[in-house]
Amino acid sequence: MRRFILYLESFILVMIPFSYNFIPLNAENKIVYIPSSDSSIIIKTLQQNQFNLSWIDKIVISLNNYPKQGWYDINTTKDGRFNFFYRLHELKTKDTKNIVIFAGETKEELVDRLSNDMSLDRDKLLKSYNSLSSFKEGDILAGRYTIASRADENSTMGYIFWKSKKRLEKLERKYPHIFTKKRKIKDIYTIASIIQKETYHIDEMPKIASVIYNRLNKDMKLQMDGTLNYGKYSHKAITPDRIRSDDSRYNTYKYKGLPPHPISTVSIKALEAAINPIKSDYLYFMLNKNGKHDFVSTYKEHNKNVASFKNSKKLKQLNLNLGTININWSKVGL
Repeated sequence: MRRFILYLESFILVMIPFSYNFIPLNAENKIVYIPSSDSSIIIKTLQQNQFNLSWIDKIVISLNNYPKQGWYDINTTKDGRFNFFYRLHELKTKDTKNIVIFAGETKEELVDRLSNDMSLDRDKLLKSYNSLSSFKEGDILAGRYTIASRADENSTMGYIFWKSKKRLEKLERKYPHIFTKKRKIKDIYTIASIIQKETYHIDEMPKIASVIYNRLNKDMKLQMDGTLNYGKYSHKAITPDRIRSDDSRYNTYKYKGLPPHPISTVSIKALEAAINPIKSDYLYFMLNKNGKHDFVSTYKEHNKNVASFKNSKKLKQLNLNLGTININWSKVGL
């Protein structure tokens, strides 16, 4: 009897790994981004991509070569479970594309471009974005992203959000008091998106941030065109008629305070300006003839800058008209 029990135990010990090897992982080919060589993160990543894994797999992974961070083209139909984990590190793909996300871009513009550049389904991309986002806009950062060419909608968007989070970590360590409060984070992103709409000049960003904070502290309306560049109006010129007709909370000519949500993708520089504005008494800024802004603290000074800009536009238009006349004269031999 003892011998039988011993044989049975030996048989079970042999069959457990044998049976384990043939438990199916997943029938699909998958393009997966593995963000770390840590075995627990590898397991978590694979589980998030619908691979059927167990606690035993963590042990098996620890006995093999850990895959390095990167994109992997995984086919689980060729191998048993042991061989799959043994050669997982060899499946890293070099078939990638560089995708640029532009500062000031809306999520609609982003998914339109991604769906075109990577031949992905636009609606699935948008659904994935909305499932991962904290705000309606602005959750991800402007910059360059390297994405596997055959990545699906969820893997693509999941990677972009993950990479944005990694880029934020330096700011989070520098300003921990900001990134522990969700309401504060939303305000920072909203202010950064306004800054992004108002200027692309990095040196001006902390100045525009100071104007925003100064006006908020004085309970003044922001009265900034950039806040009206939201959604479908992202790249539309702001006219007096538009200011009068737009009754949304994004219209800071009509309503005090910040818009209800960030209005676009932002850069790290815009975020840092929103967190750390310069100290000033600026309340106004106006575009000048050089394409940058003049910052002042009084309405009287602001009006002078407005008049100066209008005069420079008129002079430029006059020069253009004169140039056209000269060209027309030359055509008729005068």
